[in-house]
Amino acid sequence: MNVLLNLAVVLALAVFMEGVAWFTHKYVMHGFLWVLHADHHRPTGRGLQKNDLFTLFFATPSILMIVLGLFYGRPLAASAGFGIALYGVGYALFHEVMFHRRLRWLRIRPRGRYLRRIVNAHRAHHQHGSREDSVSFSFLWAPRRYDTE
Repeated sequence: MNVLLNLAVVLALAVFMEGVAWFTHKYVMHGFLWVLHADHHRPTGRGLQKNDLFTLFFATPSILMIVLGLFYGRPLAASAGFGIALYGVGYALFHEVMFHRRLRWLRIRPRGRYLRRIVNAHRAHHQHGSREDSVSFSFLWAPRRYDTE
């Protein structure tokens, strides 16, 4: 039973993180921390961006929950950390690898309706380089209006 509870926490946190990412993207990254996110919408090269600092922001609680949960025998805390990390892996594979191609040696092609939908939504998000004109702030979910089929 504990295994199922821990698995449920991992999956629940992974799903919950899409809401956290949407909120943070819309109101923080396109809000008062635009100074860190702007270079993502107007990249100047292939190297690190100030926007990459947000990775540390999201990874830190995940790592702390995993390490402290395992160290202090709190499996639910560790499971929550693993759920956040699972979302982070999905985000990295979609956003950084498939969409922005930041790892040139790894290609993921958007096959299937779901992947094409989130690519279209993210493309719409990047149509404008400003903080005010952007739409679609999600990363791993997009409404059906972004379907092309």
